[in-house]
Amino acid sequence: MAKSKGKSKGKAKINPVELQRAIKGAAYPAEREDLVSTAKNNGAHNDLVDRLAGVKVIQFDGPDDVRKAVFGK
Repeated sequence: MAKSKGKSKGKAKINPVELQRAIKGAAYPAEREDLVSTAKNNGAHNDLVDRLAGVKVIQFDGPDDVRKAVFGK
């Protein structure tokens, strides 16, 4: 049985610290799909990857923009 790279046990509590870990190393400005790929490569939980993939913004100027898009703050 193959294992997925992302963690998949239960629902993850997505928080800003986990998001920052997931997108660590991203080059900005960044497209949403590039950040999704970075998060997967960094081993982010599938729930976080899905939430990031589902935001309406398609380009980000920095990590603060990503946080605002994901958490609405």
